[in-house]
Amino acid sequence: MNSKSASAYLNWIAYAVLVIGILLGLIILSAPAGIWLGLWAFPVGLNILIQTDPYTHWVLILCILGWITLLGLALRAKADNTVKLCSIAAAGVLSALIAWYIPSTFQARLTYPVIHDVSTDVVNPPAYVAIAPLRADVPNSMVYGTVEGLTPAEHAEQQLAAFPDLVPRLIDASPQEVFDRALAALQEMDLEIVAAVPGEGRIEAIDTTFWFRFKDDVVIRIQPQGGQTLIDARSLSRVGRGDAGTNGLRLQRFFELL
Repeated sequence: MNSKSASAYLNWIAYAVLVIGILLGLIILSAPAGIWLGLWAFPVGLNILIQTDPYTHWVLILCILGWITLLGLALRAKADNTVKLCSIAAAGVLSALIAWYIPSTFQARLTYPVIHDVSTDVVNPPAYVAIAPLRADVPNSMVYGTVEGLTPAEHAEQQLAAFPDLVPRLIDASPQEVFDRALAALQEMDLEIVAAVPGEGRIEAIDTTFWFRFKDDVVIRIQPQGGQTLIDARSLSRVGRGDAGTNGLRLQRFFELL
């Protein structure tokens, strides 16, 4: 193979890896982008991730092998533009890596029960007050355990099985101190505070998820109990039958910060 044909071959490999990697990345990013732009609803975006996920690791492996092959051939041919070509291919590998990572992490969370309402008190869950008008036209009810195909008891059972640590907490501190700590925890989580009423021991906030821009509503209830303070928390999605564990994981994070 002469130097001209070798250079053309190396260029072909580099740009093939780049195009394949970027194409996969664009397909994956189209899932949330279509939702942000109002082109399709969440189920369509989720289906794009689910249908693409089985192939992402194979495409990533193909891109990595292409980059390794390119590097070996370029070094062997002593190509002057080895660094440039390997950088071009590396961009494709990086795009494929990101495209593999996004759906793989989401798929792992589909093992959580198909529910969208999580409360530390499943019998008398904290109620939304300030946020209630904001949910007037959303599909998901504010009545705990209202999920298609499940009774409230089955819903509570599935929640407690998935998140056994999410129960009412007694804290050895005054209600005001617990209130301040709870508010600080929500702020550290970058939630939008809608209401903070110390006299009622109630904090309400909105969390907007990153990829699909869902708005989930959080309410904290703080009550004196003897010489301690009882705190309950609830997180509820506005849309979607399941939440891939998002609400439960959010409350776990809240209590860790608390």
